[in-house]
Amino acid sequence: MNTLTGMEKFSHLEDKIYLTIEFAKKIRDEKESLEREVASLRRAAADTESQKKALEDRLSALLSERDSIQLKVESMLDVITILDADVAEAVGR
Repeated sequence: MNTLTGMEKFSHLEDKIYLTIEFAKKIRDEKESLEREVASLRRAAADTESQKKALEDRLSALLSERDSIQLKVESMLDVITILDADVAEAVGR
C-alpha cells in the first residue's frame, strides 16, 4: 500500500488551498466583469428608453402637423371647388 507521509499530505492540502484561492480570484474577477457589463447594459437601456421617448414625442408632433396640413389642404380644395363652380357658372357652362 502506498501511504502518504505527513509532509506529503500537508503539501497536497496546500496545493488544494492554492487552487481554491486561484479559483475564488477567477470567480471574483468574472463577477466584477459581469457587474460592469450589467451596468453598461443598464445605461444603454436607459439611453434607448430616452431615445424612444424622444422619437415618440417627435412622431406625435409630426402626426399633429400632418393633420393640421391635411385640414388646410382640404379647406383649400373646398374653396377651389366653389371657385370652379362660380367660374363655370360665370362662363355659362
